[in-house]
Amino acid sequence: MDRIRYILSWILWPALMTICMVGTAYGFAAGYPIITFNICYMFLIVSLFFLEKWMPHEREWLKPDGQNFASIMHTLSSKGSVQLLFMFSGVIGLAEFITPASEPGFGIWPREWPMWLQVMMGVTLAEFGLYWVHRLGHTTAFMWRFHAVHHSVTKLWFLNTGRFHFIDSLASIIIGLMILLPLGAPMEVVQWLTVITAFIGMLTHCNVEMRFGPLNYIFNTPSLHRWHHSRELFEGNRNYCENVMIWDHVFGTFYHAEYRPPADIGMSDYMPEKFWYQLIWPFLSVKKKQELAPDYEYKPFGYEDRAESEAKRLAKLEAMRGAAE
Repeated sequence: MDRIRYILSWILWPALMTICMVGTAYGFAAGYPIITFNICYMFLIVSLFFLEKWMPHEREWLKPDGQNFASIMHTLSSKGSVQLLFMFSGVIGLAEFITPASEPGFGIWPREWPMWLQVMMGVTLAEFGLYWVHRLGHTTAFMWRFHAVHHSVTKLWFLNTGRFHFIDSLASIIIGLMILLPLGAPMEVVQWLTVITAFIGMLTHCNVEMRFGPLNYIFNTPSLHRWHHSRELFEGNRNYCENVMIWDHVFGTFYHAEYRPPADIGMSDYMPEKFWYQLIWPFLSVKKKQELAPDYEYKPFGYEDRAESEAKRLAKLEAMRGAAE
């Protein structure tokens, strides 16, 4: 049985991603993209639900954390706000820029390219915006207020994939679109960006034992994202990319160490337990927060000293090697 789990740990991520992408591509070709995407998404959820119980990465994360309701509600509110953005795209002028690939478009987008190549280009370009929104969410006090909702989790599993404050989600999607739309990216590219982000996001947060090898240097994998949720700044302020890791490599924030990512994840900043409090918490002043929670102390994720970070990293490596001996 252990041998089977080991083999599966190498093939699960590419296999699940391939099944979901092929299924969705069939839906696009058949004219039913929304239905087939949701079928594939549900398939992924059900698969991860059982896999997390059968071959978890961290058994400690199988224990309840009391945040299921809050995580579900954040998922509904963040996804709902993005849906509203597209519903009213005509009112705010977005619809004029998003046209099917078969119709003339704005900008300089190479619509004559094969769709798979256009999608690769779209994901890479949009990732630049997603990267910087995410990075600013860690390094600016205002953006951290909203992004802290996501980092308040103490375990990773498929259910908190969409646990984002709706302001955080809107900022990401708007910045991503602001890069693609002026270039004239067609509707299909925007749809595929949404699909890929959804599938990779679900896989990234799963608590399933998987191995990735060189895939870690290309895609945002669960292995990389576990570092990103570390309480240690020199590990947590890394791996900001959502789908492909290109901009983390370019800007020097890629992190993948030899030792095991920490099981004790989260943040030092305070976050209320109830969903409605979490929703309004980022809008409150520090004074108001201290009135509601007397023990509250403002501790943003912040910056880290690079020399101190390197010393901590080397110390962890040394401790790991000492334990192995």
